[in-house]
Amino acid sequence: MVAKAAYANGELDREIVLSRVIDAPRDQVFRAWVEPKRMFRWFGPRGFRCEVHQDSEAKAGAVWRFDMIAPDGQRFTNRMVFLEVMPNERLVLDHGSDKDDDPNRFRVTITFDQQSDGKTVLTLRQLHPSKAQRDGTIGFGAVELGYQTLDKMDEYLHGH
Repeated sequence: MVAKAAYANGELDREIVLSRVIDAPRDQVFRAWVEPKRMFRWFGPRGFRCEVHQDSEAKAGAVWRFDMIAPDGQRFTNRMVFLEVMPNERLVLDHGSDKDDDPNRFRVTITFDQQSDGKTVLTLRQLHPSKAQRDGTIGFGAVELGYQTLDKMDEYLHGH
């Protein structure tokens, strides 16, 4: 039913989906996303680092503000607003630049599914305001950069 609703609402052409199997229990993977002291150690593409301006406990209504700093020093402002936090299962947040009413803000839904072998299937869905924005984001390299970010999270979880 969810897939049909997505088709009916025209959401599929606005969505980017990344998925990865992480060799770690889902509670560890979840904590890597919701504990700022962990998340800001790995978040962002290869060579990028984060400078945090505001963080708090990840719960509905919480706001995280930070800059991602590229290897060449260029800064990209970010603001995440948590909408839903279901421990070890699901996160829903809005992510965009650090300005009010960012027209390019997109909805992120992250699910954490435990496999019987102790690994976690992490699925990250980005729902963009328009197909044009989604296409531009893909053209910018969002899929490759997103997978680099997930690689960094996996490396962080394994102490590399």
